[in-house]
Amino acid sequence: DRKREAPAAGSPILPIIKDAGEIYSRLLDHRPVIQGEIRYFVKEFEEKRGLRELRVLENLKNTIFETNEHVLPKCEQAMHDNLNEAFKRLQAANDMIHRLQEREHEERKLQADKLMAREEKHIAHWEEFMKEQQNKRAEVDEEHRKAMERLKEQYSEMEKELAKYVSF
Repeated sequence: DRKREAPAAGSPILPIIKDAGEIYSRLLDHRPVIQGEIRYFVKEFEEKRGLRELRVLENLKNTIFETNEHVLPKCEQAMHDNLNEAFKRLQAANDMIHRLQEREHEERKLQADKLMAREEKHIAHWEEFMKEQQNKRAEVDEEHRKAMERLKEQYSEMEKELAKYVSF
């Protein structure tokens, strides 16, 4: 406005220009009205939003308080009870498995002992069998030697007798 007034400072048109400016501002320049509406809308939005967020935060605070005061202790107690029960069951299962392993170990040891006894028995039978075979071989060798001596004697007698007949 001052820039417009400066060139026409001494002229009679000044009041007309001033009136025209006011008319223009009231009829065509809606910035003050729009700005007022925008401020009103923002104020309402922030108030309603603020109340809504306040309610959400209050509900969240109540939920957290309820959780901390009631739900969490119940969950901790249930977890503690269930973990104790699970621990007892695992301990019992561990004891049972330990006993089974001991039994299996004893059974394997017993089977190994039986196997060793059988093996020793088989070794003893084998050694006895081998001694018998050596004794039988010695007997057979002795019989063979005697038979050979008898045959030698018989052949030598036959040779002597044959020698009597050859002299003719």
